Amino acid sequence: MNKIESTFKRLKERGEGALVSYMMVGYPSLEDSLKAFEILIESGSDILEVGFPFSDPVADGPTIQVAHEIALKNGVGLKDVLTATKELRSLSSDIPILIMTYYNPMFKVGIERFCSSFKEAGCDGFIVPDLPPEESGELKRVCQKLDLALVMLASPTSSRERLKLICETTDCFTYMVSVTRTTGARKTLPLEDIKEKVRIYRDVCSKPVVVGFGVSSKDQAREICSFADGVVVGSLFVKLSGERQFNKLESVCKEIKEGTKTGRSA
Repeated sequence: MNKIESTFKRLKERGEGALVSYMMVGYPSLEDSLKAFEILIESGSDILEVGFPFSDPVADGPTIQVAHEIALKNGVGLKDVLTATKELRSLSSDIPILIMTYYNPMFKVGIERFCSSFKEAGCDGFIVPDLPPEESGELKRVCQKLDLALVMLASPTSSRERLKLICETTDCFTYMVSVTRTTGARKTLPLEDIKEKVRIYRDVCSKPVVVGFGVSSKDQAREICSFADGVVVGSLFVKLSGERQFNKLESVCKEIKEGTKTGRSA
């Protein structure tokens, strides 16, 4: 059982959902992003998503687009993300670390070289938002060879048949996108629609499912974790880090994590 599977098993036994926390390496500076990651670890995050800066982040909204842009302007690239991953692994031997990257950087470096480098750095797998399951064969093969997870995304428009395909392709869990738009903190989410999509997903897949894109409060986390296995929070955390509001980042992370504890039965 790998770190990701162990984490979901432990949380289920406790009656908790997972808090999957995203941060961009190199935003607003490399040093600040590492500080933000450390705060997220210490404040209750269950899984880390490590953002790899890219010039055309089509799935991301304005907040994370700016983070990509500034990180690239800061000169952050493969070596920096690898170094950051090694440092995060040194901070916690147990927390799962997933690299959130678009496919182009992987292809440019070479799939096997890219994956092997991150395996050596201590990561546990990848989330690639622009890679559909039909085109994931090469990356899936390399990940299996290296014992790395490839986590697939499902959208609000995914059919039952497509959810089956996603389930067959994904490792450890599925990332369910809450809205048919880009990332970004939202005051309201279509919770009944998300709940119904998760219900359909559970009809065809036994792997855990987490919900992301827009989650930004304890109440949202509580409601979502009453029917899903966790939440992903990105834009809110990136915004606070970008403003160097590190005390607030700590308090908000702890608060949302509390929300994941109150919605589930063991």
